[in-house]
Amino acid sequence: MENTIGIIAGSLRKDSFSKKIANAILKMQPTGFTFEVIALDDLPVYNQDFDDHNSVPDSYTEFRKKIKEMEGIIFITPEHNRSIPAVLKNAIDIGSRPAGKSVWNDKPAAVFSNSPGNLSAFGANHHLRQCLVFLNMPTMQQPEVYIPNASKLFNDQGDFNESSEKDFIQNAVTSYVKWFNRLKKE
Repeated sequence: MENTIGIIAGSLRKDSFSKKIANAILKMQPTGFTFEVIALDDLPVYNQDFDDHNSVPDSYTEFRKKIKEMEGIIFITPEHNRSIPAVLKNAIDIGSRPAGKSVWNDKPAAVFSNSPGNLSAFGANHHLRQCLVFLNMPTMQQPEVYIPNASKLFNDQGDFNESSEKDFIQNAVTSYVKWFNRLKKE
């Protein structure tokens, strides 16, 4: 049986480093797993009135259904003002509502943060981890995945350049899969 893992890139920008990393990770899926990138582009800003008045946008319904189908989630996030981007927080909020019907509950997660500089989106990584605690998403603790200098990771075709970062990301994906399998046995 295939394990389906969603990959969420916390960016709307077409050529964002987070989207490039997400697409590169698709090629790293091991036997027994299916990785799928879940787009956030069509999600309007969360408004509780939609849920309260039974006027939920189709994009909310489709997103919630897609997340429910996933057995785990890998989040790829840049950093905006020492936090996660608004689009990622919006997706988290949409999936956590209506109250008591969160689609995130118990889904094993991993957080991969990236930046064009050396800080590797440290603030976003830790802020997202705090959100995941509240959502009851067990989150891989090691390795911590901070990806610096993301602008140097890819060639013109969007594939990884040969680098220690490519190997690190592959090892992080492998670690997530092993950790995921241990959790599923419990």
